[in-house]
Amino acid sequence: MGIGFYFDMTRCTGCRACQVACKDKNRLDVGTIYRHAQTFSVGSFPNVSAYSYSGSCNHCETPACFAACPTGAIEKREDGAVVIDREACSGDGSCTKACPYGVPQILPDGKAGKCDSCYLIREAGGKPACVAACPNRALDFGEYDDMRQKHGEDNVSEIAVLPSADATKPSLLIKAKEAAASKDFVDVNW
Repeated sequence: MGIGFYFDMTRCTGCRACQVACKDKNRLDVGTIYRHAQTFSVGSFPNVSAYSYSGSCNHCETPACFAACPTGAIEKREDGAVVIDREACSGDGSCTKACPYGVPQILPDGKAGKCDSCYLIREAGGKPACVAACPNRALDFGEYDDMRQKHGEDNVSEIAVLPSADATKPSLLIKAKEAAASKDFVDVNW
């Protein structure tokens, strides 16, 4: 299947170190982020549960952004990483509209940008910036099948705050808290 992210919701505290590391590595302007760390609550007092979710590009098996790009600027690499050739990007925004996860963004220079799985860092033997920065090791990255074997079979590819995995088949494994299945969630981010 290619590469993928693993996210252990039971270890994530919502500190956003992953988000900051990604922003720093990609030198993104204020207001632009490729990895979103969010916290949600479910229920009402006194029966409230909370969970955090950290998500970026899922490097989908059938990426909608790739199919929608009119210039061929989006490539699905041999390893499964979905990357944008910013030089070839026309900036028309087709990819931003097509992605059900809202991942590609039009940047201030008029070209699309998104998580590229830090493929240059990985080719040099490192881990994606978000994975390396997580103090609780809630994120992991690697070959999807290896991640499934390493982290067990009780993981999911969708939770209530995400769209259905059916259309794009995201390369994402989530060890979810029970509360993440509830569609009755509230975004409690600051």
